[in-house]
Amino acid sequence: MNIGLQSMFYKYKRSVNWWDQGRKDAAVKHLDLRCCRRDSAAFQALVSSDEEDFLATCGHDALLWKGGPLKIIRCELETDAPVRSEIKWVGLIEDDNGTPTADTLLDDVHVFVAKRSIQPAWIELHASESAAPGTYSGVIRFYAHTMFEDEILVETLNFNLAISEEALPEPSDYSFYLDLWQHNCNIARKYEVPYWSDAHFDLLGRYLHSLGQLGQKALTLVVSEEPWSGQSSFIDAEPSDLNEYSIIPVRKSADGRFHCDFSAMDRYVALGEGHGISREIEIFGLINIWTDAHAGYGGLIEGHPDAVRIRYFDEAEGCFRFMRKAEEFADYVEMLEAHFSEKGWTDRVRIVADEPQDMDVFRQSLDFLRKTAPSLRYKAAINHTSFISENIDGIEDYVPVLNCAVEEHEQLLGLKRERSGTFAYYVCCSPEKPNTFLSSPAIESRVIPWLAESLQLDGFLRWNYTVWPDDPLRKLSYRPTIWKAGDTNFVYPGKLGAPLLSLRYKWLQRGIRDYEYMQLLKRRGLQAELDGVLRSVLLYRSPQELSPASGLKAEQLYSFRPEDYDRLYGIGAAQTVAE
Repeated sequence: MNIGLQSMFYKYKRSVNWWDQGRKDAAVKHLDLRCCRRDSAAFQALVSSDEEDFLATCGHDALLWKGGPLKIIRCELETDAPVRSEIKWVGLIEDDNGTPTADTLLDDVHVFVAKRSIQPAWIELHASESAAPGTYSGVIRFYAHTMFEDEILVETLNFNLAISEEALPEPSDYSFYLDLWQHNCNIARKYEVPYWSDAHFDLLGRYLHSLGQLGQKALTLVVSEEPWSGQSSFIDAEPSDLNEYSIIPVRKSADGRFHCDFSAMDRYVALGEGHGISREIEIFGLINIWTDAHAGYGGLIEGHPDAVRIRYFDEAEGCFRFMRKAEEFADYVEMLEAHFSEKGWTDRVRIVADEPQDMDVFRQSLDFLRKTAPSLRYKAAINHTSFISENIDGIEDYVPVLNCAVEEHEQLLGLKRERSGTFAYYVCCSPEKPNTFLSSPAIESRVIPWLAESLQLDGFLRWNYTVWPDDPLRKLSYRPTIWKAGDTNFVYPGKLGAPLLSLRYKWLQRGIRDYEYMQLLKRRGLQAELDGVLRSVLLYRSPQELSPASGLKAEQLYSFRPEDYDRLYGIGAAQTVAE
């Protein structure tokens, strides 16, 4: 057996990584780890076999292979550290080129491992706020047996964990502004439950918990039908169901008046608040609707520039219809505004425009909404630099794609000084680097919050928490010429009714916690020391060099060495010793 330890940023790719990387020359037998309180330290253990298939388990239950005699390798962790420890086997997902790539943190207690392949185990040590600072030790033992043999110890690996005095904030109090959009109808479809049913909300609670642990700030509410027109799935030879529908049922009574049922929306907001997600309520479906008239995704409202689709049940006729008149749409917007005001949400609500293209149409739609509902506030995800230079009245929150944010960086910071809203950046199917694709280097998920700090922006947005294709655990690759594998998700639909987290989720979480530690250092007057670490990690000389137009390689823009990032935690430790 080949067994050893690797960094949390190790990414196994079958047929790319050498199968015997658990050997002494490619993995280590001891690691020194550190974390704050309300933080965690993580690493990976690798196990492989030269000559035989085997079962790997981290459980204590009796276990035999269904196919007969097979060696069973059991992993067990012991530590004197005051932490909650977990071991999860890492599952492989096929990348666009067919390469099985480590990404999922599995619920399975045991997994089958083919000979000459590597099975990584994700090992994480969680330190609570009450954890006593100090240096602790731990061991990971691997035992082996076949059938009814007694177990024998085949390997012992060691680690030390230093828990520092510093405590990170609760995730709900993170200053990093994280906005990962939620596509909740897709969650219901994967578990085959009715939209907005009790079963659906039970699932949503588990997914919101996982978002809350990242410090998510925004709740996504879709209030019309198909604001993204099914992500144009109709162009695909094998389309996946990516449709998103309104959370608000509307009916028209016999007297001609419209009525909205806000109960599901209110329940979702309350559910998110229960998981610490309470800064923003982002509304999709009122402006900048994506269209493809030739495919049937055109506008419905006569005289209105945008393709808003409001479905309602006509009680007099006993059938469903769509609003066709601008005054009907205005009634709907006014009811939304009144409800937001009644709930005390007005300051938190943002009407979101996702990548406006036609500026004339966008301005007309924005003018209509501002006149109809003056208290509503607006946010735009921007994918072209000219939008920033337009300086449009009414847009409070700006979220440009990274290349726009760096190409118009000075102008963006000027707007940030003038406006009271949030200024973040996003990546999606572009730019290629840094990104969070399955093929992206592991460190790029971590560097994302570091860039926000360096660029003086508030946080990060991505569209992709659960935009799964139809069977993501079997085939994640979908429309690979546009969306690289992983572009559509940070988690997977777990069979136990909760999300399977990914390595990319964990790597982003590490970067967010780095960001929070940076804010702690700044409050302690250690800006100069922080700047020194930032310079060693972020290698570009000006923001513009981050643009794809610069032609620079990723290695010229930021460090690929985890230890360079980890130097951040030596700053506070050095000051504590000095004190």
